Amino acid sequence: MKKSLLALTALSMAVVSCKHIPRDAPERFIQVDQCGYTPEGEKMALLSVPGKSFAIVDEQSNVVFEGEVSAPQYWADAGDTVRQIVFTDVKTPGNYKIVVDGNMESYAFTIGDGVYTDALRAAVKALYYNRASMAIDKAHGGKWARPAGHPDTCILVHKSAASEARPEGTVLSSPGGWYDAGDYNKYIVNSSITTYTLMLAAKMYPEVAQSLNVGIPESGNGLPDLVNETLYNLRWMLTMQDPNDGGVYHKLTTLSFEGFIMPADCQGTRYVVAKGTAAALDLAATAAFAARSLPLVSEALNPLADSCRTVALNAYAWAEKNPNVEFKNPEDVSTGEYGDSKLDDEWLWASTEMYLTFGEEKYADEAQKHKGNYGVPAWGDVGMLAYFSMLAEDCCLPGFDALAHVSAVADTLLDIEAKSPVKLSLGFYDWGSNSSVVNESVTKLVLASACAEKASALKASVANDLHYIFGRNAVGYSFVTGIGSRPPMNIHHRPSSADRIDEPVPGFLVGGPNTIQPNDCGVSTRSQYPAAAYGDQECSYSTNEIAINWNAPLIFALMGVAE
Repeated sequence: MKKSLLALTALSMAVVSCKHIPRDAPERFIQVDQCGYTPEGEKMALLSVPGKSFAIVDEQSNVVFEGEVSAPQYWADAGDTVRQIVFTDVKTPGNYKIVVDGNMESYAFTIGDGVYTDALRAAVKALYYNRASMAIDKAHGGKWARPAGHPDTCILVHKSAASEARPEGTVLSSPGGWYDAGDYNKYIVNSSITTYTLMLAAKMYPEVAQSLNVGIPESGNGLPDLVNETLYNLRWMLTMQDPNDGGVYHKLTTLSFEGFIMPADCQGTRYVVAKGTAAALDLAATAAFAARSLPLVSEALNPLADSCRTVALNAYAWAEKNPNVEFKNPEDVSTGEYGDSKLDDEWLWASTEMYLTFGEEKYADEAQKHKGNYGVPAWGDVGMLAYFSMLAEDCCLPGFDALAHVSAVADTLLDIEAKSPVKLSLGFYDWGSNSSVVNESVTKLVLASACAEKASALKASVANDLHYIFGRNAVGYSFVTGIGSRPPMNIHHRPSSADRIDEPVPGFLVGGPNTIQPNDCGVSTRSQYPAAAYGDQECSYSTNEIAINWNAPLIFALMGVAE
């Protein structure tokens, strides 16, 4: 082996979660996956400044591979010219850096099996840190320990949710669950896709789930930690149903967002707010999936599965009587709306889950009415989840071809990726663009498990999605807190802001580049180019907030590559 090109490369090789490097550090010009690459997988980094040759150097500063930088290509989404650095032939496990033209080096990265293990554990544990109604103790939370907040045992029925059986001001108990995002409220529609995605991941990758110990209070109770964590939110969701009529409250919230203070310091009155069809159908779908899935995890979960069956039946029955009740924030409520005026996707998802669980033809008939051109899932577009469940159960409803439907969406993503100079299947950058990337991964992985002949290409594409998330992107960030050499440090997340700890709570995927809301910090300082329109600022809720429904597909993708 040759010796290092410069003493520069003798700097200590950091592990994946190494010290944060300032924004203007030269390492940012080489965009590399800051977690790493598998030995047999394709390995590519990007160079955003001119360069000719590169070397891969190991921890002892030995050059183990040399090559030429590719010809420049224009990445229109980033408004930048990029060059590929390909080093697939380096397969020996270890820690490495890239050195370009002898004077520019990358962040450290690893080649080996399990390069995403720390990221996966962190992404699951982030949900624990976001638990409502529970103290995060030092034994499990470390320096992010905090007192409990929001016991949610004295919740009031808002006037928008009042009924004869539960008039305005009725006191309810609805503890538990996760804080939805950077705020302290809890929302059924967003919890539904989150909880479903995690339960589907545990169903599809049981061995990975079983091996995943993240250090939460329930660890060692005989259930996988991923299941334990998911159940903490599912059990809360069941409390959001009115047992008198089966309707489901859209959210549990204060009237306006609370300040950037710790949960235990919050004193605002909390309410359950208006019932809606989307919430009823989303809960019905999630509960129906849980009813048939939980007994396969453990017989100990049979009583909870029975409760889920009852909740699903009653929520769906309410929706049948109230088929188009659109939720809008009441005049005195200004927290997250999660409004949705198009309910065909919710009807399809819920009807499919009900049919797969209960087998009644009326559910299949209802699903048939709501067929459509559903794409990559999101909280407001859940139709694709119906097709995921059909594939996972190897059972299509009459008149549906789930394999063809998911294949068509995945093929489009692969076509976009093939034309991309950075090997990315994302074609737009709206709010939560990073969640679009990992939901694309979920789509590809569900298809890969059902279609062996496409599995290799699909999994390679998922690897590219994760390379983007962990640093091979236009801004050179690993978009997950606490992971990589350049993670977000100033996320829009109340506990991370108020806890007086320099590092934010680890394991959260931030929203990422977004041109939809450029002025959330006042005068915009973000790039006008969509792929670079990201700001690591607490005020930037449109690019730097976190959300449970963003972490869930990240966890799914990481489990898929760990399988």
